[in-house]
Amino acid sequence: MKKKIAFIITIIAFTTGFSQETYQFSLHEAVQFAIKNGYAAKNASNDVAAAKKKVWETTTMGLPQINANIDYQNYIKQPIALIPAEFFGGNKGEFAEISFGTKQNLVGAVTLNQLIFDGSYLVGLQSAKTYLKISESAQIKTEINIKLATINAYSNVLLAEESYKILTKNKDLLVQNVKETKVLLDNGLIESQQLEQLQITLSNINIQLNKTERLKDLAYKMLNYTLGIDIESNITLTDNFETLLLQNIQLELITNPFSSENHIDYQIAFNNKRANELMVKLEKSKALPSISAFLNYKQTADNDKLKFFRTEQKWFESSLLGVSVHIPLFSSLKRTAQTQQAKINLEKANRQLEEKSEELKLLHQKAVSDYQFAIDQYNTSKENLQLAEQIERKETIKFMEGISTSFDLTNAQNQLYNSQQNFLQSIFDIITTKAALETAINKL
Repeated sequence: MKKKIAFIITIIAFTTGFSQETYQFSLHEAVQFAIKNGYAAKNASNDVAAAKKKVWETTTMGLPQINANIDYQNYIKQPIALIPAEFFGGNKGEFAEISFGTKQNLVGAVTLNQLIFDGSYLVGLQSAKTYLKISESAQIKTEINIKLATINAYSNVLLAEESYKILTKNKDLLVQNVKETKVLLDNGLIESQQLEQLQITLSNINIQLNKTERLKDLAYKMLNYTLGIDIESNITLTDNFETLLLQNIQLELITNPFSSENHIDYQIAFNNKRANELMVKLEKSKALPSISAFLNYKQTADNDKLKFFRTEQKWFESSLLGVSVHIPLFSSLKRTAQTQQAKINLEKANRQLEEKSEELKLLHQKAVSDYQFAIDQYNTSKENLQLAEQIERKETIKFMEGISTSFDLTNAQNQLYNSQQNFLQSIFDIITTKAALETAINKL
């Protein structure tokens, strides 16, 4: 029985292992994958597709419309009309009860409607095209945001991986120090507090390792989510911090000229202004007349019984051609109020466009400053790490020779650990601030 259970568990594990898809990405590949498969990217693509259909929907309002109607009536009780009886030789003042028509009738009609002129329709066409531009701009904006989010998520995984490696290396060295210190204690060369101090440091390293391992697992899940794949999927990153560091130090980005008019956020604000301009035109167009034409063809059949589709049934044809003109005359100043509201919104849109231009300039300058600071911080943290490594190495030798205390060694180790984390963080900051700068200059 135990063998059967073990066999079933093995089969389940084997099947599960193969059902889980494995991915492998460089940073560039991850960005391209997220832009194509991310949840937000798919929604933005759907919005553009819907906007295109909206343009066609609006266009069809000015194209011929053909409708067919079939009406069947069955008078369960026919209406009675009163006719003066004197018409039929009866007494004056009396009425005869007469039922007109047949009990049943069937009418089939086809109507063609064609819009000839409507100012609202013309503005509606322009508005639909502007709506499409807004959707396309929103899609580009979404892709830029996805790129930024993917770079941050990818870098977070690398930061967690590198932190875990360094902590593991530090732990191994510290374990060796503890072993050597125990030998010194056993030989009576040091006091027990020297060993206890190192054990406290080792305990703290273990806590940091456990925390970093959990953060690493969460970072992988966050990256998977950003890419639009199952968060439990296995993923391998082919880029490392050193590779990305070399790719992301591009000083020319700091000196490149910036124009807010080319930024996607400015274009979105401009399209919003354009939409408000069209709203003003739409409200004004409501004062114009609208003209439409129609052509109707109808066949009617009457019978007291349900025999409409027999060959002897007579059908009577009729046709009608007409033109309808709707002329707005007076709306108690309703249209005027609506036009004034549209003009106020247009004034706000113009102000928002100007504000957006200044905001983008400010964001660009901040992004340049952050990127420059990140590069400077990297150079400083690199030098500090080299110094901290030298100090820790010297303090370790001095401690083993009995020249310094474990407190001195612990201080040197903690300084080294902080320098290591600061160095990794500085690389992470270069990658992410460069991505933020590229977002500020609208670089997809």
